[in-house]
Amino acid sequence: MCGFAGFTTFAPFEKRQATVTLRAMCDSIRHRGPDGEGLFVDADRGVALGHRRLSIVDLSETGNQPMESPGGRFCAIFNGEIYGYLSIRQELLAKGISFRGTSDTEVLLAALETWGVQAALERLNGMYAFAILDRQTNRMIFARDRLGKKPLYLGLQNGTLFFGSELKALRAHDDFAVADVDQEALGQFVRYGYIPAPRTIYRGVVKLTAGTFLEVDLSRPPASAEQLAHSSQRFWSCEDVAANGLASPYRDDQTALNAIEDALTVAVAERMIADVPVGTFLSGGIDSTLVATIMQSLSDTPVTSFTVRFDDEATNEADFAAAIARHIGTDHHEVTATPKMALDLMDQLPHVYDEPFADPSQVPTLLVSQLARSHLKVAMSGDGGDESFGGYARYPRMLLFEKLGRKMPRGLARALSNAPIGLVNVLTTVLHPFAPGRLRGELSADRISKLASIISHREFRQRYDNFCSLWDPEDVLSGKVNERSAFLSQVLPGNLGRADEMMLLDSLIYLPEDILVKVDRASMSVGLEARAPLLDHRVVSAAWRSPASLRFDGKRGKVALHRLLEKRLPTSLFDRPKQGFGIPVNDWLRGPLKDRAAAMFEGDSGLNRYFDPSELRQRWNEHLSGERNWGAHLWSAMMFGCWHETWMQPMPNVASQTPALQGSAHPN
Repeated sequence: MCGFAGFTTFAPFEKRQATVTLRAMCDSIRHRGPDGEGLFVDADRGVALGHRRLSIVDLSETGNQPMESPGGRFCAIFNGEIYGYLSIRQELLAKGISFRGTSDTEVLLAALETWGVQAALERLNGMYAFAILDRQTNRMIFARDRLGKKPLYLGLQNGTLFFGSELKALRAHDDFAVADVDQEALGQFVRYGYIPAPRTIYRGVVKLTAGTFLEVDLSRPPASAEQLAHSSQRFWSCEDVAANGLASPYRDDQTALNAIEDALTVAVAERMIADVPVGTFLSGGIDSTLVATIMQSLSDTPVTSFTVRFDDEATNEADFAAAIARHIGTDHHEVTATPKMALDLMDQLPHVYDEPFADPSQVPTLLVSQLARSHLKVAMSGDGGDESFGGYARYPRMLLFEKLGRKMPRGLARALSNAPIGLVNVLTTVLHPFAPGRLRGELSADRISKLASIISHREFRQRYDNFCSLWDPEDVLSGKVNERSAFLSQVLPGNLGRADEMMLLDSLIYLPEDILVKVDRASMSVGLEARAPLLDHRVVSAAWRSPASLRFDGKRGKVALHRLLEKRLPTSLFDRPKQGFGIPVNDWLRGPLKDRAAAMFEGDSGLNRYFDPSELRQRWNEHLSGERNWGAHLWSAMMFGCWHETWMQPMPNVASQTPALQGSAHPN
């Protein structure tokens, strides 16, 4: 696990200054790889590759990067882990290929040289992103893992292509010292609280989409970053996995359960391989509990586990996590997330998430990562269970809303969604005794208005997009809105049911661009590697081949995982409604975060350049009065404001700095 950065000018450059620039880019992501630095500069080709190392596998110098293949064809910078690489290594050894060390990066290079890019990527299992110089074809090769666990950014300005594991590495290059906000990306952020690939917050910078690779000819600069994004090629498709799985399901429940259990056990075992200790996050939910339980069953010593405790009992699962830890025998640790901690982290968040990002669970994720890093370098996570096994609470709600939508006239729904909140409040009070039991505890004026807004749309995809949206960009942005919904523009297979459609959309968009961004940036900000066995592509494939009733039965999700866990733990330890993993943002904005928010919404901040100040102030005042709960919306605006204050200033000019060169730069 590491971080990398680099650039190419598509023409020869001056080596010394290129090395200074490259080191500045790598220094900006030192947190991703605190154990060492490596630089490679080919001045004749105009290519500079830099790497920061977090030593996990092959701690010796033979694991250092940038790494060249034995024949000298490739030079690679690689971020991530390839699981099961030892079996691929044995296969390559049988072909007469020799290795200097024991790292997975060396296996990657040999695989590329032996089978070619597409075939090698189809064989590799892991979480990774890489940039590789191919001297034979005079190309740069970029790739990102199947499900998007590891990030890869590509930017083009002033004839220079720059790339890296985080946007801050690109901003450290002089050609990117001054940046412009991409208005379409801003619209997507306002809608979702994150920015789906391939866009980023910066104009002229894109993310490589999960499960794709890209080859760039070093003799011909690309026309634009957008052209780069559209030139990528797929080597794996979650859409195909879903369609094929539904078309060729397992014959019965037990066959499916056995397949899921076998795949997950292998995935956990492979992720326990490291030359340093491996721990696990343990929230107390089904996903992390199943991973921790399997992990402990494979270990001869107590596994170290970590969780976050909240002051607010509505979001607190720490007592369950502690009870589970006692039962399975892990060495358990916890940290309490307090409002003061959130305040203390506010200034760190825009540095950790260096484009606007507004999932409130970013705070506890950062806290638990800091706790885990104080003990070790690697921790398992339970990410991926909700998307593949139907675990989100919004799935049964959306199916219920779909039924209501077929019964309620859309005209009435539109009228309700546009009605004054006071009137909706009165209607809510009147209707409360007559509501179905499943909904009665959730009825509020805010939720009735949101429900009416969802039902007012004609198509199911539009309704789900509305459910997953915060703001409508046209309501709150002050400039021209040119935003295309990521959910509506996604092309999906034709054999999906409603629940399948939601799960696949979340796998393609929400998972890589929210959940995995959150975990990667939080963990890597403190030099911690997070591994997710439920995101092994074999587990995902087994999930989609399972009968629908084992994924989401219409009322409850993760049925298969629940049944696998029943074999290992008393149901009293885990059989309860799903709880979130976020701060109580509504209460905190009225309490300990109030002054910080007021300064942003009531003062003259960078928000006013992009957001309608009167709209923000109105919602802020409604929230403070208790009339409405706009916590998630206001948190997203705050996160944009904090990001703008931090990153929309010109960066220091690296070319004007002349530090003494340190470390090593490979010769041409």
